Amino acid sequence: MARAATTTDSFNAIAEPRRRAILTLLAGRESPVGEIAEALHLAQPSVSKHLRVLRQVGMVRERRQGKQIFYQTRTESLQPLHAWVSEFARFWSHQLERVRERAEAAPPSPVLKR
Repeated sequence: MARAATTTDSFNAIAEPRRRAILTLLAGRESPVGEIAEALHLAQPSVSKHLRVLRQVGMVRERRQGKQIFYQTRTESLQPLHAWVSEFARFWSHQLERVRERAEAAPPSPVLKR
């Protein structure tokens, strides 16, 4: 089965840990590529490539100010990812409920005396 292109698929785009770090860094604030590179201890060309991918899938926006480009996470673009992951929350909740029920139903463990 062919993989979706990183430049068109949000899931493939965020599969890369450095892109997730960039999204986290840019959530709620704007930064130019140099500041991103410095904050994440990455080379500027590497950050530029990751930003290009994130921009192509619509996860970051850019704003030009003179010769500088500022980037920021488009948090609304993460909503489809959140919705998909949320589908699994009911399974986690169910498992936690089962653990609680078993713990409450188990007889108390004997206290060891010395």
